[in-house]
Amino acid sequence: MLKPISLYAKRKPVLGGTGYDGIYLDIVLRGYFGWNSRRAIQVLDQVFPKDAALQPSLVIVYFGGNDSMGPQSCGLGPHVPLPEYIENMRKIATHLQSLSEETRIIFLSCPPVNEHKIHENTSQIFSEMVRTNELCQSYSEACRKLCQEIGVKVVDLFSALQKRDDWMDACFTDGLHLSAEGNKIVVGEILNVLKEADWEPCLHWKSIPTEFAEDSPYDLIAADGKTTLNPSEWTFHWENQWD
Repeated sequence: MLKPISLYAKRKPVLGGTGYDGIYLDIVLRGYFGWNSRRAIQVLDQVFPKDAALQPSLVIVYFGGNDSMGPQSCGLGPHVPLPEYIENMRKIATHLQSLSEETRIIFLSCPPVNEHKIHENTSQIFSEMVRTNELCQSYSEACRKLCQEIGVKVVDLFSALQKRDDWMDACFTDGLHLSAEGNKIVVGEILNVLKEADWEPCLHWKSIPTEFAEDSPYDLIAADGKTTLNPSEWTFHWENQWD
């Protein structure tokens, strides 16, 4: 599945002033069901045009889950041979790197699967789907090695998910798609990359200034009944204490 997550960050002039105050962010999510890297490179220029007025500050790309499926005898289906997958990912990285000097990239490698659970949950409308951890690992390692070669940050999902002893049951809804617990692991790994990367500006959420953070008489009233409380810098953690 094509899942580029684009983060657009741009310094914004202060209203009524000449300086700059904070950064505003727009996050664009794209998920195309059943897509592979071969299909993705056909629309790269449409999704990420080089002549766009505003280029993304960060693009997170995931391919490999569908590419790594076993081939069908009819020649159809999402399978992409490993050498072609590597070159497709290289083309994607090269295109994204050409957008601007400030565009940062994170690749997510192919995660593992629960083979038994996939077999149990596959609908009868599909022909036999070959998804194995042996294939997933080979595509994951290829993605990781490519990223090391071309200088792109990568999250090794194949290893990250398996750090939990109960990963096969806890990390998936159907053996393939990630559960809430699986997605928490992915988020944590991405945040680690953002925190550790020597990017300027830093794109970790704690380092991004808040837009319109000034006090306002329209804020909520404090317990003293006379002053207001500015909530713009408050952080709410509902379940996870994200770092």
